[in-house]
Amino acid sequence: MKILFIGDIVGGSGMDMIRRQLPKLRRRYSPDVIIANGENAASGKGLTRDDHDELLFAGVDVITMGNHTWDKREIFDFIDGSEALIRPANFSPEAPGRGTVTVQKEAGTLTVINLHGRTFMPPHDDPFAMADRLIEEAAAVSPLIFIDFHAEATSEKIAMGWHLDGRATAVVGTHTHVQTADERILPGGTAYLTDAGMTGPYDGILGMKKEDVLYRFKTNMPVRFQVDNGRTQLGGLFVEADADTGKARRVERILINEDHPFNG
Repeated sequence: MKILFIGDIVGGSGMDMIRRQLPKLRRRYSPDVIIANGENAASGKGLTRDDHDELLFAGVDVITMGNHTWDKREIFDFIDGSEALIRPANFSPEAPGRGTVTVQKEAGTLTVINLHGRTFMPPHDDPFAMADRLIEEAAAVSPLIFIDFHAEATSEKIAMGWHLDGRATAVVGTHTHVQTADERILPGGTAYLTDAGMTGPYDGILGMKKEDVLYRFKTNMPVRFQVDNGRTQLGGLFVEADADTGKARRVERILINEDHPFNG
């Protein structure tokens, strides 16, 4: 099975990159399943119904979320009805939505699990214990299991990779918006990347206008961050896995920007 993952989509420029680059990525990799983190798609925070629908129309099979899941209140109107949208599974059990989805394709059956870190992040249930439970359930259906671990600390993400090595097809980190260069296949056959990076503004600071962020750092005064304009980028990961064993056979980091069209 071929899996294409797209890192945090940020604002209108991120959505524009999806429109312009996803068709090229589909031709290049011929993915069986496309997964995208959409928690920042709507003006840098949250997800609207329009963005949700456009991502599905573009060919995205699963939309994962993170700490900005509830930033657009309209998500409460459609999260329970969407078959493609998942939020971190270790949110409160009383929260709407779900944390996993199983996608059936001709190439195989893939379960996607969304988890949320706890280090330097809002408190949630233990993501490691939740991963153990959900992977056991998913493995009863298919060995193909993909994890989007939305976390701040690189140490926590690396720990999750080792914790799930041999039990998950891929463990990919999101949230920091800065792509790491440590893609690899762990000894047990799990594809791993600490952070897939972001899809959106290239010259801002984590997707926001650098003037606003610099003002905040230099003065410690409150300021409303706005999504940056200008050059754009797309960060992601491609994984090819054996459908019978769930083990990764190939992993390729993707980073597209104006200067380097494909330099993963």
